[in-house]
Amino acid sequence: MKRFNLEFQVGIFFLVGIACLAYLSVKLGKLDITGGKGTVLYAVFTNVGGLKDGAEVQIAGVNIGRVKGIVLDDYQAKVKLQITSNVQIQDDAIAAIKTKGLVGEKYIEITPGGSDIIIPAEGKIQETLSPFDLEKAISKFIFGKVSDEVK
Repeated sequence: MKRFNLEFQVGIFFLVGIACLAYLSVKLGKLDITGGKGTVLYAVFTNVGGLKDGAEVQIAGVNIGRVKGIVLDDYQAKVKLQITSNVQIQDDAIAAIKTKGLVGEKYIEITPGGSDIIIPAEGKIQETLSPFDLEKAISKFIFGKVSDEVK
């Protein structure tokens, strides 16, 4: 009987440990196992410059959603954004791809507009800004083409 009690306790301890590991994996990996809640919007960029699925979407530094997919659409990148339900985006808002720090991960920052018209679900953010391409800028500087574009 003592052996059964010990094996039972070890089994329960093992199952609790596995459950804790699964919970931490989901939370730290920021996985969405419930299918996701929120409004889906789209933004089209000429270049996403390293933006990946799962990247954050922010307004004023506050996380309001995630990137749920990036596809090529008519030679441009169409980005699917899943935004929290309680956040409404105006039709004159601007979506820009930014970098956390100097060489950090990419995220989308939305600058709210002043319009009273709200983008409906499955709608499109009209104004977008592609990320700054540091390699292209250095290349232009080295080969002397910066002054041509400044004029």
